[in-house]
Parts: sequence; structure tokens; C-alpha cells
Amino acid sequence: MATVKIAGAPISWGVCEVPNWGHQMSPERVLKEMADLGLGATEFGPEGFLPIDPAARAKVLRDHGMEAVGGFFPVIMHRADVDPLPKVQQELEAYVASGAKTLVLSADTGLEGYDTKREALDEAGWQLFNQNLDRIKDYAASLGITAVLHPHVGTMVETEDDINHVLAGSSIKFCLDTGHMLIGGTDPVAFARNHADRVAHSHLKDVNLEVAKRVQSGEITYYQGILQGMYVPLGEGDVDVRSIVTDLVKSGYDGWFALEQDNVINSEPGLGEGPLADAKKSVDFIRSVVSSL
Repeated sequence: MATVKIAGAPISWGVCEVPNWGHQMSPERVLKEMADLGLGATEFGPEGFLPIDPAARAKVLRDHGMEAVGGFFPVIMHRADVDPLPKVQQELEAYVASGAKTLVLSADTGLEGYDTKREALDEAGWQLFNQNLDRIKDYAASLGITAVLHPHVGTMVETEDDINHVLAGSSIKFCLDTGHMLIGGTDPVAFARNHADRVAHSHLKDVNLEVAKRVQSGEITYYQGILQGMYVPLGEGDVDVRSIVTDLVKSGYDGWFALEQDNVINSEPGLGEGPLADAKKSVDFIRSVVSSL
């Protein structure tokens, strides 16, 4: 059986950086439930979910027996009046303290949420953006950390055209998010097959395409799509997650597969209830795929 690294992501438990997203579960409960599923590693989650202080963050993870993967980190990289590097440097102090090795960059628009219309970049804007990506990548590498770019709905890198600008203009590697790429118009199966050498991290999620098309068309917002079941446990949606995992593993991919089903919860679930059930289905699915390789 192939050996792969599977991690959890707090967003699967409804923990998100967007204001008024929903009820936010405690790190103690989220980390315990991850551990109960046999996941020994987690992404950090949004700023403030784990302690800001690097040593304190490392201690919380150690206390729960969890390895630090790194995490989703929104940062503005397209504006001439904003230098993204100081913010990144501060965040990476916690990575060094906890041994995390993957910085997952999100191209923040500077606007609130993921449903506000973003500005379009011209060629000069893309040049600045890609230069900032490479600056961050090089600084992270000096610390032994891999920076990857996460294409994401409602950010500066969302569509296939956006992704192609980065492929051509920067040497940074990608976080292949099977859901956000599909919703943004990129075939994640083709990306995994054609650009495996540019994939260094993965967010695995499955999508109800019927709901996703309503988000793509603007009929409903991204947030409304999540509330209406756009994301489902792995193996229950319209993304060929099995092929993506298979192709990446066969290409020699040795990064993390982070199980990430964007979720919103309204109140604290009872023990054994809530997001845990879907997370277990996804863990069981990915293990079944790996066992067949």
C-alpha cells in the first residue's frame, strides 16, 4: 500500500476567518476529534484559532499530539502600497517554533468575505503580484518552509486565466484545492495530471456540482452555496478525487492531503455529532483509495 500523509483542516469543523461565518468550535474539541479520526496533523486554521504567540501555538499542538502542517494564510500581494513580506515574516515565526513546513498563501483581495467583486489585474499588476509571490517563496525557503499558492473563490487567483498567469509568471508551487479549482473553472483532474510538478500541497474536497453551478452563475453567493450543501464528503460528489489522488501519488507527490470540506455550523454540536461524521466519511474514503494503489 502506498504511504501518504493525511491532515485535517479546521474549516471542516466550521472554523473560518470570515466574520459572522457561523459558530466557531474550540481548538480543544477540533483537535481532539481530528486525533480520534487518526489524523496526527493539522493546518493552523484562521488567525486567532490557535495562539498567536509562536511558543504557545506549538505547545497547544504538542499537548494534543498533533503535528503542525502550516496553514491557510490570506495576504494582499497585488497592491503597490502594500508590502506583504513583513506580515509573512511575522507569521512564519510560529512555523519555525512548531516545525510547520507549508505556508498556504491566499491572494487576499483586501475586501471582506468571498462574495465582493474584486478588481481585475492588468499586466503590470500581474507582474507585481508574481514578484511578491517569488519574494515570499524565497524567504520561506530560507527557513526550510515551502510556500504554495491556493487558488480560491473570491480571491485574486480564482479562474483558470488567473492560474495560467501564475504558472507563467512565477515559480511558486500550488495548493491543489479540488473544490475551489472546479468552481473557478479549472479542471482539477487535468491540473493534477498536467502540472504535478507544480503541486506541493493538496486540499481535498468534493463538490455537488448542481449547487456549484448556481454559485458560478451568481444566482447564489459562495456562502449560500456552502449552506445549501455545495461541499460533501469525499466520494459523494462530482469531483473525481480518486483519480487526482492516484495521479499525484504515482507522480511521486509527497506533500500533505488535507481533508477540507468547507463547513458552516450554527451551534455547538453534541459529542460525536456535527462535522465529525462527514470528516470520518472523507478519511475512510481517502484511505480506501490509498489501499488500492
